Amino acid sequence: MTLLEGKRILVTGIITDASIAFHAAKAAQEAGATVVLTGFGRLSLVKRVAKRLPTEAPVIELDVQDQEHLDGLADSVREHVDGLDGVLHSIGFAPMEALGGNFLNTEWKDVATAVEVSAYSFKSLAMACKPLLGRGSSLVGMDFDNTVAWPGYDWMGVAKAALEATTRYLARDLGPEGIRANLVAAGPVRTMAAKSIPGFDTFEEAWVQRSPLGWDLEDPTPVAKTICALLSDWMPATTGEVVHADGGYHAMGA
Repeated sequence: MTLLEGKRILVTGIITDASIAFHAAKAAQEAGATVVLTGFGRLSLVKRVAKRLPTEAPVIELDVQDQEHLDGLADSVREHVDGLDGVLHSIGFAPMEALGGNFLNTEWKDVATAVEVSAYSFKSLAMACKPLLGRGSSLVGMDFDNTVAWPGYDWMGVAKAALEATTRYLARDLGPEGIRANLVAAGPVRTMAAKSIPGFDTFEEAWVQRSPLGWDLEDPTPVAKTICALLSDWMPATTGEVVHADGGYHAMGA
């Protein structure tokens, strides 16, 4: 039996086939899961990307800032599967005004957008999917180390800190129902989302040099496999946790 045999997994956040979410969906299918995707904005693009998976996956439109989309998500998912065993939250966004060294001048409306889309939406997605989740289900979100201030990351770093806190409270409040909530803190991968962050490339080389296991900026597969491990039944007592898939960089000193 493969790792996710018989599991029904909802994957959000696919933009291109370079997205970490795409590779997570691919790894999940290869591990035996049935995958349903969500897309936002250019839905036709997401549908084309879905055809590049080992098995083409259905795509549901989901804007996490649209309450009607959230309210209708469970019914939309039921058109394809009768429930969910796991959900990947791979959603993050900050306006350009909140990035690139503009920290002290960013207005609240831009900060609010970053926090809503990148952190609060994990709670929103969890509650939208809750009618489909049973005991043993797993929620996994995508994190990036926010224990230090990264060049240009600014309010997205704050939003990621909020995401970590959100995950702990989800773990607390959903744990009695047997639902786990965890994050994967990935090392830098050259995705479209990463390239949109000003200055993101300034610390990529340091990551490659300092990670004791090494780090390939072009390969999302190690991150995807870590996601699948958390979605599986093999970490049944792990919740409220941040699991690093970064070659060990986070544990090294300067």
